[in-house]
Amino acid sequence: MRTVLSPDKATLLLLVLGATLICGLPLLLLFQTGLSGEQGIDLDPLLEALQSRSVRRALWHSIESSFLSALTATLLGTLLALLIGLTDIRAKGLLVFLILLPMMIPPHVTAIAWIQALGPASPVLRWLGIAPELGSTHPLYSREGLVLLLTLQHSPLVFLLVRASLRSFPRELSDAARISGAGAFTMLYRITLPLLGPALLAGFALAFVASLGNFGINALIGIPARYTTLPVLVWRRLASFGPDVLPNVAVISVILALVALAAILAQSFLQRRMRNSLIGLPQDPLAISLGRKRPLIEALLWSFVACVLLLPAASLLATSLVRTYGLPLSFSTLTSENFNEVLWRQPVTLRAFANSTLIAGLAAAFIAAASLPLGYFLAHRRKRQRHMAGIALAQSEIAFAVPGLVMSIAFILAFIKPLPVLGISLYGTLWIILIAYISVFLAVGLKPVAAAFLQMDGSLEDAARVSGAGFFRRLSKVFAPLAAPSAASGAILVFLTAYNEVTVSALLWSTGNETIGTTIFNYEDGGYTTLAAAMSAVVVLATIVIMLAMNALASRVPAGTIPWKD
Repeated sequence: MRTVLSPDKATLLLLVLGATLICGLPLLLLFQTGLSGEQGIDLDPLLEALQSRSVRRALWHSIESSFLSALTATLLGTLLALLIGLTDIRAKGLLVFLILLPMMIPPHVTAIAWIQALGPASPVLRWLGIAPELGSTHPLYSREGLVLLLTLQHSPLVFLLVRASLRSFPRELSDAARISGAGAFTMLYRITLPLLGPALLAGFALAFVASLGNFGINALIGIPARYTTLPVLVWRRLASFGPDVLPNVAVISVILALVALAAILAQSFLQRRMRNSLIGLPQDPLAISLGRKRPLIEALLWSFVACVLLLPAASLLATSLVRTYGLPLSFSTLTSENFNEVLWRQPVTLRAFANSTLIAGLAAAFIAAASLPLGYFLAHRRKRQRHMAGIALAQSEIAFAVPGLVMSIAFILAFIKPLPVLGISLYGTLWIILIAYISVFLAVGLKPVAAAFLQMDGSLEDAARVSGAGFFRRLSKVFAPLAAPSAASGAILVFLTAYNEVTVSALLWSTGNETIGTTIFNYEDGGYTTLAAAMSAVVVLATIVIMLAMNALASRVPAGTIPWKD
């Protein structure tokens, strides 16, 4: 007797198989290529790679820069979160938005902006008369400069996690400490910081993994500084020798993936050991009064935000408005030719804008559509359905956690050969980048949708079933409208991330299939600095507009879905 799957089980099976095909299978092929030989599992290629001086040096540089930047990002992000989360500083909403803005700016754009801001040819510093001497070494072309930019790029991640943890503390903790006579500093090191331990560890691990897989900053700062990291080593070898060196770079990618996964596993183990159970409903923590020091602290905080945002932004804009990089900005050198060139004349930039808009939009739409049924099953009453959906969620989270360049190598291995039956190869086409985006950013779009389904009352399901609604009708008429704002918010986050990225597409693009990120990087790498600055300025403006558009959804999505809104 033939068993026919019900619509809900068939949908769940398709979702899990789809996640496995685009998330799990490419990584499996990567590890198979890097860790296997003719006789099966073989660690000799891995050991041989580790004996290479260039690989060992790049591995050490990756771990060193990631550790140092993660440590400083944790300190900076925690300090900012404590100031904004626990004190009576004013204009907190605007401060949170501005502090999180660098996280949304592509790393390669951040690197270009700071290179132009602090270099000998900086139009802003030359206008102020404090630029380094022409011909001198750029101050950022060093290990310390790379760590500084990685810190500025990833400290908002730590800020976001620590601030969310602070908001989950029961108010009774602060009340009890105050009644017992504890001052602000006593509360900080005896109560707040110990309870923040898991969040601090998560922030450090997230910043470490993000720095480990960062390509834009590592390439634009590390290459001139002769400080090569593993992502840059993989990119240089594949760009120089082509697909023939795939087995070699697959081994290096496995090393990078293993370091990232080891960091994630260590974080999970330590978090379980540090976990504390809190009793009571989360409420806004007490606002510690800064008294007479408030104006000074606010001035220092706003000065920091202005330095981080305005100096590189002003330098980027100034560079985009002169004919040649290095000219001082004045009325005689002012021009809009660079913007005209990248927006209207250069076919490669027009194509890049079109390609990024298309594939980022398609990836966002597909992820939003897939997140609705997947979020439904993640909150399902039956444990079996939840566990099956959890398999898809786990694979998507691993694909997001593994460095983007590693996923690029995995997708090259998976799709360089023609697809079975169809006989079509996706390698060298725009569609391989689209599938890679869906794989890498699925977790980004799924998180807010899953949170929305967990907040829904189970009686909705019962009422729909009693009314005779089938699975697809329940999903489309009852749950989808309720989860749609969260799906839209997740889709915007996916679009914003994919629209600007360069790490995933750095090895997947080809002539005619350029993205915004790879075009900006190629302009800067090729010496077309003013065009790179103009295109970067457009991207920064588009990022701010999209972030402001997300504010319109704030009142229609669960609290915390939009990072900078409470």
